[in-house]
Amino acid sequence: MGKLTTHVLDTSHGRPGAGIKIELFALDGDARRALKTVTTNGDGRCDAPLLEGATLVAGEYELVFHAGDYFAAAGVKVPEPRFVDRVVLRFGIADAAAHYHVPLLVSPWAYSTYRGS
Repeated sequence: MGKLTTHVLDTSHGRPGAGIKIELFALDGDARRALKTVTTNGDGRCDAPLLEGATLVAGEYELVFHAGDYFAAAGVKVPEPRFVDRVVLRFGIADAAAHYHVPLLVSPWAYSTYRGS
């Protein structure tokens, strides 16, 4: 059974990104359809897969991580406008039976991602 999961690591503090709002969208060309909004738990993860089973279909998706709000709430002094604010990751799912793990490593100044397992 395929599934989509994510987690966030705060690389500037060396800890999980807890309490980060994440929005998930399905894409169809330029159109976006909201699928889910979640908040990361104390381990920087979601309590359940974002999509799994029949809800995971091949196609293009977008995750929006509200990282700037997380750093502001943590008291990190950053300039306005923020250098890293909302991190938008667009990606494709080719095999709906596979596990797609899309982690975010983020600081107020940089971010990276990869397809995890």
